[in-house]
Amino acid sequence: MNAFIDTSILVAAMIESEDFHGRCRAVVAQGDAGMYAHGITETFSTLTGGKKTFRLSAAVAAEFLDDHFVPRLTITALTPTEMLRAMREAEARGVRGGAIFDFLHLVAARKVKADRFYTLNISNFRAFHRADDPEIVHP
Repeated sequence: MNAFIDTSILVAAMIESEDFHGRCRAVVAQGDAGMYAHGITETFSTLTGGKKTFRLSAAVAAEFLDDHFVPRLTITALTPTEMLRAMREAEARGVRGGAIFDFLHLVAARKVKADRFYTLNISNFRAFHRADDPEIVHP
């Protein structure tokens, strides 16, 4: 797998009014991108939570994810052992508090040996990125 995406890419791919919609949709549409399983719930939260200028109903958000986006992605889960290993690595990487959620996306990308990790939040990931991690890329 060459490409891995975070939640910001999936949300922007789904919502036309989002910045970089076309570029993000193209990354997902290629059909060879992966995503950490938790990103599905983060996307659902963003789509239904109302912090953005849009708010979808839970049923519409789930249907939209299921019918048009999740089937195009290779979903990667982390075992409890893999998550705990990442937590042990967190201090050395400068990962604290809620940054663990972003870090676990990167850990999942490393697990599948992705070459590139697409995000709209470059600075979040560069803060704890290391040379053996996938390249952090803005679409």
